Amino acid sequence: MPRGPDSRLVYSTGGPVEPSPAEKRTPAAAAGKGIRIRLERRASGRVVTVVTGVPGRPGEVEALGRELRAGCGTGGTTRDDTIELQGDHRDKVEAALARRGLRSKRAGA
Repeated sequence: MPRGPDSRLVYSTGGPVEPSPAEKRTPAAAAGKGIRIRLERRASGRVVTVVTGVPGRPGEVEALGRELRAGCGTGGTTRDDTIELQGDHRDKVEAALARRGLRSKRAGA
């Protein structure tokens, strides 16, 4: 069943619904602002280093996330085009990205 621009799927038993071309994100759109590194504080008080705007395909972003987690010796996850690392690792992440030839900026305060 085609979806109109003013409708949204509430419940379906037909499996996952493919997003429309307008809803799909492209790597070029994410790379427009460049790579940003910021620190977030969760509600529980934990600190998380968040890296956004990483260019490349999802597999490449996942591989970079694995490399950053190993280099920082910490846990974390990769969601969409965002890499999250447990703890404050901004300096290490900046250095690792510079070694790969990727320019990054710190965002936030």
